[in-house]
Amino acid sequence: MVKKRSVLTPTLIAVVGFLTVCPIVMLVFGSFSTGLGAFGEFTLDKYILGYTDPELGGIIVNTIIFVLGSAMVATGLALLLAYLNTRTDIPFKFLFRIISIIPMMIPHILFSVSWVLLLNPSNGLINLFLRQIPGFEDLAINIYSLPGMILVEGLLDLPIAYLILAPAMASFDIALEESSKVCGGTILRTLFRVTLPVLRPAILAAFILSLVRSLASFAVPSVIGMPGRIYVLATHIYQSIATGFAADFGKAAAIGMSVLATSITLIYIYRYLTSEGEKYVTISSRGYRPTVIELKGAKYPLFGVVGILSMILIVLPVLVLFYTSLVPYSMIPSAKAFSMMNWKHWIEVINDPISLLSLKNSVFLGVVGATLGVTLSVFVAYAIVKIRSHASGILESLSFLSFSFPGIVIGVGFMWFFVRTPFYATIWALLIGYIATYLPYGVRPLTSAFIQVHSHLEESSQVCGAGAFTTMRRIVIPLLIPGIVSGWILMATMFVRELTLSVVLSRPGTEVLAVQIFHFAEDGLWGQLSALGIMMIIISTTLVILATLVGMKFKPLEEGA
Repeated sequence: MVKKRSVLTPTLIAVVGFLTVCPIVMLVFGSFSTGLGAFGEFTLDKYILGYTDPELGGIIVNTIIFVLGSAMVATGLALLLAYLNTRTDIPFKFLFRIISIIPMMIPHILFSVSWVLLLNPSNGLINLFLRQIPGFEDLAINIYSLPGMILVEGLLDLPIAYLILAPAMASFDIALEESSKVCGGTILRTLFRVTLPVLRPAILAAFILSLVRSLASFAVPSVIGMPGRIYVLATHIYQSIATGFAADFGKAAAIGMSVLATSITLIYIYRYLTSEGEKYVTISSRGYRPTVIELKGAKYPLFGVVGILSMILIVLPVLVLFYTSLVPYSMIPSAKAFSMMNWKHWIEVINDPISLLSLKNSVFLGVVGATLGVTLSVFVAYAIVKIRSHASGILESLSFLSFSFPGIVIGVGFMWFFVRTPFYATIWALLIGYIATYLPYGVRPLTSAFIQVHSHLEESSQVCGAGAFTTMRRIVIPLLIPGIVSGWILMATMFVRELTLSVVLSRPGTEVLAVQIFHFAEDGLWGQLSALGIMMIIISTTLVILATLVGMKFKPLEEGA
């Protein structure tokens, strides 16, 4: 058993290291190469070409404004929601859990498209409605702008910021606030002078993670920014490989190196802040109870704000897409619009061979990819938790390394790797890229699950004569079913909705749903896009329901064990 354990960790380090480090190494080599067909002919021309581009300065400014603005919107809203949920008597607090989880099920590209359908300056539904009001005939709220990009990206990053801030806010010790009030501090003074300073590590962590996500974002900059000719680094890299007579992967790799370095630095700061959180511990063995602030007259107005935010994040995107998929062209809801509804766009999508192929490919990647990814995650999590050694520490670092990789950049790295292999331009390239990029989403829930399985259970099995494989199959795996299901759901939904990596690696014959939706958006085919988008949401939801049912089926086995 000890020998098998000693072999397991180095093997996993080799596999995970190959998946995570290999594309980065290839990205570095690619940035010094003249082109995909001339790999190994080293040159600095791509760096000179990329960083002397006269448009790069404006693109960097746009990126900084977009990233900082999105992170401020996400963190500010998350802080407000976390405070209302954990520290006030606002009613219907179950809405906060919905806000924090459900939006993650809506693909970012569909959320972005829904806002385009609402605020497109020419025929957005909100603009069409406002123009019917006297005095607003010439009004055109333009979503194709930096403020529009910041708003949409901030709303998309809100859930992850909330998941960081809510637990920190809930565990705040009442004694600190009571001391402030005894000294004459008002509620607002206590909030700004006591509560928020103590929560500074969590707030900064949420802000930094929002920066990372917005820096890596491609859906919002491509769907909203590119039509308005507002480019950030992600779309600038995409243009290098998707426009012109020949794709310049060397230039894309050279610019991608700076994006990658920035992202890794931000992730390092994030991990430092979370590790430093122990210095701000406010809960001791004395116990605590979070204070509840009475909102009084502001209770229901603030609840109305939360309800509106829930509508914007959850109901509105799906509702707008479904409505647009049924009407012949953009028109505000009316008796005439409802009378003209039909399934034409849905039929066109079903009869479109490329759309059907993208559906098939996405389901394959979601089911097979998530299954392979979770299988690898089980062994990685086992090595991290149960085989505590220096090697397992290296494995843990490698397994979470890809979390800091922007998809568009890592996609370029994978392209440099796959172009010399049989995997190039095949569905297997996407499969490998997905598993490498989203491995942390499988490892994290399984690591938590393994921690809860005491080593005495394995030892008892071995004493009774069971081998390592039998112990894993009969004892450990049944107890891990909830963690396995959680990891599978996360990976499957990520694979079905994945866009950023796919736009780089996808080739004719390997189209996926997100890429096909992106192409529909580029062509302005909003009806077909909406129909295919609703199908994507249905597929994601179905995968989640099926996985949950499987988890419930194995629950008695878990309890019996």
